[in-house]
Amino acid sequence: MKAVVTVVGQDRVGIIAKVSNTLAENKVNILDLSQTILDSYFTMIMIVDIGNSEKSIKELSELLDKNGSDIGVSIKIQHEDIFKTMHSVND
Repeated sequence: MKAVVTVVGQDRVGIIAKVSNTLAENKVNILDLSQTILDSYFTMIMIVDIGNSEKSIKELSELLDKNGSDIGVSIKIQHEDIFKTMHSVND
């Protein structure tokens, strides 16, 4: 089961480490990612596999939200079906 993780906030040391460690601790595999700095704002989009995680996507969302608050960034996770549905509505 795939999901999309987005991270946005003021650039600082440790963002990638915090996010990737949190995912790894919860058995979430990073399949692909893209990250860049836009005018001092850190932005990252990840495709992850949540199939082996013992936590629901809601629990992962709450955990990532808290970790994002701890480091001053916004971290969101959404099931890939949301994006598939959005795309199919436009077809």
